[in-house]
Amino acid sequence: MTRPRNTQPLTVQLLLGADWLTICGLSALTPGRGVAALLPDGRQAAVFRDRTGRTYAIDNRDPFSGAAVLSRGLTGSHQGRPFVASPLLKQRFDLESGRCLDDETVTVTTYEVRTHRDSEHTK
Repeated sequence: MTRPRNTQPLTVQLLLGADWLTICGLSALTPGRGVAALLPDGRQAAVFRDRTGRTYAIDNRDPFSGAAVLSRGLTGSHQGRPFVASPLLKQRFDLESGRCLDDETVTVTTYEVRTHRDSEHTK
């Protein structure tokens, strides 16, 4: 007897404190492009999926301009490290550490991200 495969879609979740917050379905993330997510405390996160399928999340607020625009930035890599470049002033932020690659004194918040398949079935 074979078990049916779980057909629940994968979701993207951020760790906020001790809880995981579902942001969107993984299919909503286009590789190389970001989406903005409103967090319960009113802040925003910029969520990205790269071409290898890895997901990242950083604060959406550009610390240089104050605008919530990092989710609209261009993604790339520098010395093997994934980054997003602000669409306004073009500073690059490492998606893993949040460190600005153009000004090491500046960082943005990073969030732990996971993809999750809901294993609970509703009847």
